Amino acid sequence: MSKSSTSSQGSLTCGLDRAAKENKPTTIVVFGASGDLAKKKTFPALFHLYQRKLLPSRISIIGYARTQMSSKEFHKRATSAFGSDADTTSVEDFLKLCTYVSGKYDVPEDFQALRTEIEKREQALECDASSDRVRVYYMALPPSVFVDVATQIKHNVYDGSCTNRVVIEKPFGHDLESSRTLSTDIGALFDESEVFRIDHYLGKEMVKNILTLRFANVFYEAVWNRHYISNVQITFKEPFGTEGRGGYFDQFGMIRDVMQNHLLQVLSIVAMNQPESLGAEDVRDRKTEVLRRILPIQLEDTLLGQYVASADGSKPGYKDDST
Repeated sequence: MSKSSTSSQGSLTCGLDRAAKENKPTTIVVFGASGDLAKKKTFPALFHLYQRKLLPSRISIIGYARTQMSSKEFHKRATSAFGSDADTTSVEDFLKLCTYVSGKYDVPEDFQALRTEIEKREQALECDASSDRVRVYYMALPPSVFVDVATQIKHNVYDGSCTNRVVIEKPFGHDLESSRTLSTDIGALFDESEVFRIDHYLGKEMVKNILTLRFANVFYEAVWNRHYISNVQITFKEPFGTEGRGGYFDQFGMIRDVMQNHLLQVLSIVAMNQPESLGAEDVRDRKTEVLRRILPIQLEDTLLGQYVASADGSKPGYKDDST
């Protein structure tokens, strides 16, 4: 995680926390709302925050994607990963906050229509241009469209009179050069305090608990070193196939999708020395120390595979994925 990505973490978190505490009108726009990430992670997470009353009471959630969907179809997709035990009344109340706008990612008129929808819903929240508002633009998108979307947001949706946050999901580029180019392009559009780069894997309870297990437990802290641990194995398993991600994997691949972000984050947390504090910059510094000491991986030391169909044929293989 880069310095720039962690330095804005507190700004985003405090912005939403303050919005909830002070009842600030808040709009969250989820770009890529018809995609796999939004369905499996983003909307369930927003729903859980809503259930726990951790979102502002005056909030609007807008899904934006290229897919043509009715409100009913969007609501069905957004709730498809909530689980059968989700409280029906809570789901219905949550969906009253959600609407959908269809549009392309590089067409100014589509983003102007999005701005009109945002302003209309802000008015419904009983606020105007002079109100202290918060807008969060969440990109559940592939890196290939980050700059296009960020450019359209800046030129056709951005409102300097309110608090703006742009949330960018991993992978941030497909290699070092493209990552640096993205940073330059995004930095030309938004102030660094407005940009928040995230890896949603760090929000998993199991991953968050590693820090507590390591540094708040006297026993583990004393033996968590090379003298007592011979090796560490990090295993990533999925009980499903590509699930419509074939096109995405064609462009980025599983290694870029999982290994160089999710699993390296876990490795860094497992191997790093204790940070001076749990502040974003201190944790980042310790993670960076670990990554700098990792020797380059040689191809002869790796074993690569590919998704194949499940034994019973119910889950298609990578080459069978229609996308």
